[in-house]
Amino acid sequence: MALLGGLVHVAALLAVIALAIGLGRVVAAWLRQPEVIGEITVGLAIGPLAFWLLGPARFASALPGSLLHGLTLLAQAALGLFLVGLTHELRADRVGKSAKAVGWTVAGSLVPASVAGVLLAGYVLGTGYPAVRGTAPAVSLVLMLAVSMSITAVPVLARILADRGMAGTAVGRLAFGSSIVIDAICWLVLPVAVGLSDGRLDRFLLSIAVLAGGVVVALAIRAVLRAPAVDQWMSGKPRLTVIVIGGLALGMATTLEWLGLTVVVGAVLAGLAVPTGPGRHWSAAMGRVTTAGYRLVPVFFVVTGVTVFTKSFGVVPIMLIVLAVLLGTASKVAGGYFGARIGGQNRWDSLRIGALMNSRGLTELIVLQAGYSAGILTAPLYLALVVMALVTTALTGPMLHLTDLAELRRRPAADRHAGR
Repeated sequence: MALLGGLVHVAALLAVIALAIGLGRVVAAWLRQPEVIGEITVGLAIGPLAFWLLGPARFASALPGSLLHGLTLLAQAALGLFLVGLTHELRADRVGKSAKAVGWTVAGSLVPASVAGVLLAGYVLGTGYPAVRGTAPAVSLVLMLAVSMSITAVPVLARILADRGMAGTAVGRLAFGSSIVIDAICWLVLPVAVGLSDGRLDRFLLSIAVLAGGVVVALAIRAVLRAPAVDQWMSGKPRLTVIVIGGLALGMATTLEWLGLTVVVGAVLAGLAVPTGPGRHWSAAMGRVTTAGYRLVPVFFVVTGVTVFTKSFGVVPIMLIVLAVLLGTASKVAGGYFGARIGGQNRWDSLRIGALMNSRGLTELIVLQAGYSAGILTAPLYLALVVMALVTTALTGPMLHLTDLAELRRRPAADRHAGR
């Protein structure tokens, strides 16, 4: 009877989460925002809102520690399944043909954003608030904030491009290809920041050794899976291929977390281990694994809201949030614009690229979770960066719309001038 009651409790909780997340998607679509904005906002808000309405005692009864632990494991599994597919998409053949345009756009979006992260870290270190500063070494904090400011969310960007009919345009291809390169660089820097988080050289060297060993294992698995005999055998077993990819993602994510890194790093390495060969079976199976992870990712938002934001709303300096949003927006929009201009794009397309590169969304939340789990980001700093991620992503659509309107209004005057 107790087991049945527990199952009913879990089912009811998951039903409430699904209903709330669905409502968030509807509201986001009504506001002409990507659905992930609604998912993130509602998911993060469920825990703090329930805590405020129910009070600590009733909240603990509704969500006991054992159930929260189970949700946390489910959230980590969702991240692993989702990230293995995202990493699989970070391939050189998706970047595009114009190396000059991509190179300058990447430089314009990455360098100023990294500098913005350094400036934000300087503010955090300079103010000296212990609740915001935390105990992480300065170099780890600087690297973490540089990565956090530099991220451009590939999945959210792809959804925005598709919704606006820009996926096949030159601007869409350039923005998407540049975001792939930027995120790939950020995923390489993230383990370094995590490895430096406890300030001990021996632990850092151990983390680097674990990362290097993980890369070797990933490449070895990739070589085995790409072998003609294995590849041909797997091509006729789609369900087994899905199980292999899912097991690889969860296994590597769990192992690397146990060895001192994070679930994120392990899942990324698993994505690199899956072949990208000419056969469609790998991509098809990867799509199913990624879809499963994406559908479960809202649990990650809920767990984050419960474990972090029920304790941190009252201690976040407003100036920290304002500075994070301003630095994040200015560095990405201006940097993307000037990088695209140097790369040969016209003024209007450069403005569009700057707006697109400012979209952070889901990928940013995953990076921030890695920083928080490693003890680099405190709860107040985490919250400030989450607000920055939501605001910058929400600004992408309106900025693109305003750019379209401005270009349309300028065209008649330009045409009249040309006709004289």
